[in-house]
Amino acid sequence: MGFFRRERIEGKSPEQLRLMRAAGLVVGRTLAMLAESTAPGMTTKELDTLAEDFIRSSGALPSFLGYHGFTGTICTSVNEEIVHGIPGTRVLDEGDLISIDCGAIVDGWHGDAAISFIVGGAETGRPEDLQLIDATETSLYAGIAALQVGRPLFDVGAAVEDSISDSVRAHDREYGIVEDYVGHGIGTAMHMDPQVPNYRCREKGPTVVDGTTVAIEPMITLGDQANEVLSDDWTVVTLDKSRACHWEHTVAATKDGLWILTALDGGERKIAEVGARFAPLH
Repeated sequence: MGFFRRERIEGKSPEQLRLMRAAGLVVGRTLAMLAESTAPGMTTKELDTLAEDFIRSSGALPSFLGYHGFTGTICTSVNEEIVHGIPGTRVLDEGDLISIDCGAIVDGWHGDAAISFIVGGAETGRPEDLQLIDATETSLYAGIAALQVGRPLFDVGAAVEDSISDSVRAHDREYGIVEDYVGHGIGTAMHMDPQVPNYRCREKGPTVVDGTTVAIEPMITLGDQANEVLSDDWTVVTLDKSRACHWEHTVAATKDGLWILTALDGGERKIAEVGARFAPLH
C-alpha cells in the first residue's frame, strides 16, 4: 500500500495553477456538453467521439487516449461498472446510471474530473440511484473542504468517509466506499504522487502545502465495495452487480483557500456551501 509513504507534496506556483485551470476548464466544459448530449439509444462510443472532437477543437489533447493502451478519450462506466469503462458498442438505456471520467492536456498541464447522472434525466432514475449520486457528490465536496494548507492530506479521505456515513443514516441504506482506487496528485502528468484515499487511514499522509493540486474522486457502490476487473483489463465492476457512482474534481489548495480547477465556476457555489474559502487566481 504505497500511498502510506509520507511523501512531501510539491506545490504549484500561481502561474502553474493558471495553466492547470485552462486544462480544467476544457474538462469541465466537455463534461457539461456530454451531460447535455447523452440520450437513450446512444452508444458509449458516440459519446467518446463527441468528447474527442470537443477537446481537440478546444486546443487541448485527450489525457486518456493511448494511456497505457487505453482506447478511449473518456471512461464511460454504466450501472455496475465502477470506473475505467471503455467506450464501445454498448447502447445506453433510459434509467441507466452512467459515470463519465474525462481528462485533457493544455500546454503540458492536466485536468481530470468525473460526473455521474441518469440517462434520460433524473425523472427516469430509480430512487436508490438518485440517492447514490447525491451521496457520492456530497462526499466529494466534503473531501474538497478538508483539503487545507497545513493540514494532513488524509483528512480528505476521513471527510469522505464521514460524509458517506451520514448518507447511510439519512438514506437508510448501505453504501460501499471503493478502496482499491483512490485519488491522486496531478500536474504535468495525469497521475502523480501523492495518492489520496477516499476513506479514513491511521496514517496522516503528507502535509498540504501552498499550491497543492490533487484529484479527489470518491467511488461509491449501492452494495458491497468488492470488485473485479473484466477481461478487457480495464473495466472495474462490482462483484455483487450493484450499481456504482463516481465523482471527481481537480482541486488547488492555496494559503488563501480552494479553487476547483475543473468546475466551470471554479467551485464558488459549492465551496461556499461546505463552509470553505473560495480563492481563485486572476
